[in-house]
Amino acid sequence: MTHGHVAYGLRAQYGLLVGPDTVAAWERGRAVPGEQELTALAGVLWCSPAELIAAASTLREHRMAHGLDAGELARRVGLAAPAYQRMEDEGRWRGTERQTAALAEALGLGPRALVTATGGDERLAELLRDAATTRWQAYVKPAVKMLPLPKRTVETALQRLHTEYHARMAAASSWGASGTTGEEGREYLEDVVARFWAATGA
Repeated sequence: MTHGHVAYGLRAQYGLLVGPDTVAAWERGRAVPGEQELTALAGVLWCSPAELIAAASTLREHRMAHGLDAGELARRVGLAAPAYQRMEDEGRWRGTERQTAALAEALGLGPRALVTATGGDERLAELLRDAATTRWQAYVKPAVKMLPLPKRTVETALQRLHTEYHARMAAASSWGASGTTGEEGREYLEDVVARFWAATGA
């Protein structure tokens, strides 16, 4: 199909006034179709919206890839539609532990993909750095709220990060290793997220 054929289909079948140039821009990645446009485009091309999204990373992209509208997903996770829509628009999830688990199930997201989709990558890294350097027990509840993982799994992983970090710091500050403490700690904390995922097996 040419860009003109696709544009005609969008207009004739869905009433969307989209020109061939816009279709070409979507194809080349210079523009992104809106939700209604993506759904219509999938209909014109006889495929699912998921097939048109190369690699979903945001909540909106994952929702659209599953063919759900915002209201339906909000209902499945136990949120009012406007509250869910606000979180999706802002790219920052603020649901409860139960709602987070329901979101992961509804969108088929594992822990890593869920953290990225809910805009939590930097928050998780900060939480893990704090857990490794201070009292890890205080960070179990916030981590469980972010992740669809059993509490025991999170506890074990945080305790391991804490133990490993302090063991490195103690070894680095022992006799004959003076001056390396800060570097050892920074090096460990730079990889703390990868170490966490390895510890949880996620």
